[in-house]
Amino acid sequence: MFKRNTKQTQPSTVQAVERITSVLGAGVVWQGSISGSGGVRIEGSLEGQVAMRGILVVGETGRVTCENIRANTVIVAGAVRGNITAQKVEIRATGRIWGDVVTVSFATEEGAFLRGQIRMEDAVELDLGTESSDQSSVVSDPSTAKGS
Repeated sequence: MFKRNTKQTQPSTVQAVERITSVLGAGVVWQGSISGSGGVRIEGSLEGQVAMRGILVVGETGRVTCENIRANTVIVAGAVRGNITAQKVEIRATGRIWGDVVTVSFATEEGAFLRGQIRMEDAVELDLGTESSDQSSVVSDPSTAKGS
């Protein structure tokens, strides 16, 4: 009736990708693109494009302005101006989004704000390229980056 599971389980690659590997701190202003694998937490200000194979967290002090955000998971506790395409989207109580959301899984807390449309799909094509590194990479034009 009760059998011991003899199958060995492999560590989930999703769990490895769903951790924060880079932080854009409060007070930092970044202009450019962020892409790669892993996870990024934004507590400062970002203007540009985001394409992450992993998780993007916009913290309470974070401000993101971009045409499109593409990531496996997007969690918003700060402010986002732009469209989001992700497998999973969460808007926390302090989160604000001005833009459209395309996702498979959507969750929101009481007090969250969204001005735009939500389109629920069976599957979402993120089109993140063929990058398979476990490290985040940041690509930008250094002449446009601000901050000290």
